[in-house]
Amino acid sequence: MKNRFEDRLGRLRAELSARDLDGFYICGEPNVAYFTGHKGNDCFLYVTQQDAYIITDFRYREMAQQFTWLQYYEQYSGKTVYDLLNSRPEKKIGVEKDRINYAQVLAFQEKCPAKEFVPVEDIVLALREVKDEFEIEATKKACAVAMKAFDHMCGFLRPGLTEKQAANELEYFMKQNGADDLSFDTILITGAKTSLPHGVPGDDVIKKGDFVTMDYGCKVDGYCSDETRTVAVGQPTQEMIDVYNIVLEAQLNACNNIKAGLTGKECDALARDIIVKAGYGEYFGHSLGHGTGLEIHESPRYAQTNNDPIKAGTIVSIEPGIYLPGKFGVRIEDLALVTETGIINFVTAPKELIIL
Repeated sequence: MKNRFEDRLGRLRAELSARDLDGFYICGEPNVAYFTGHKGNDCFLYVTQQDAYIITDFRYREMAQQFTWLQYYEQYSGKTVYDLLNSRPEKKIGVEKDRINYAQVLAFQEKCPAKEFVPVEDIVLALREVKDEFEIEATKKACAVAMKAFDHMCGFLRPGLTEKQAANELEYFMKQNGADDLSFDTILITGAKTSLPHGVPGDDVIKKGDFVTMDYGCKVDGYCSDETRTVAVGQPTQEMIDVYNIVLEAQLNACNNIKAGLTGKECDALARDIIVKAGYGEYFGHSLGHGTGLEIHESPRYAQTNNDPIKAGTIVSIEPGIYLPGKFGVRIEDLALVTETGIINFVTAPKELIIL
């Protein structure tokens, strides 16, 4: 019985045939991880229709030899990937256009003059777009850790804490409760800084009446969660409440109506149209969402520029926001699996405005 990595190699080989490629060199760390289940640092793959090699060095020998679906090729002084390629019959070899650097391409051309190296779009990323059962379950686990962390933070946040102190607590809690790593640098900001979509936690102090925005996530089994909640510490102003409810309405409308077959632009409009109608269109300057997986930003995108239909089996964030410069901002974000009939939302943390 084939394991999931052998199935993935089979799908890659079908893509190589469709593109008339004899082989494919994979150097992107998350793409290597997709075929191994381990971090791909300092490891590379070479895949043909008959063989699949993992190329690394002594440091990763023991790990690499565990991958029975791959042949191990060890690099050291005097034995390089160029020797492997020159020993092979393949002539037309694809390389990852978005992952390989120009110096490496030049080195291939110099060291392997009999080969043709063809830069291609990241076909592995396209394979990664639709998730399998393992990927879905890993993402669910990561979301469960993030939701538990949100509950914890609702009991932890209080006036007088700095953003850094709160962010450290959030990250520590996730790592103590099942997270293998963070999905990305935590965004935990307060007061006027909440108008910064990607604000960085600093020494700003949480005050009564402030919003606190937490945009954070963790990895479990290599897969990312991504969750954003905005809460009030003390009684917010009526304007803050009104803006929050507009974002909530937009986010709920998107969650209730997104399904496979809609374009990324149509998905984005489900939230954007509500925010525009309320008079805040200019203050929602990013797209509605993005795919996640081994990386925090993957295909597809719920963006005004994306006219491609969304596929069933993708996992995508749904995160509208309104950001009023110098005043405050609100963002609400869930992570969900897209199906033919709607979404399965992995984030069930409360979305109605919480006043701590």
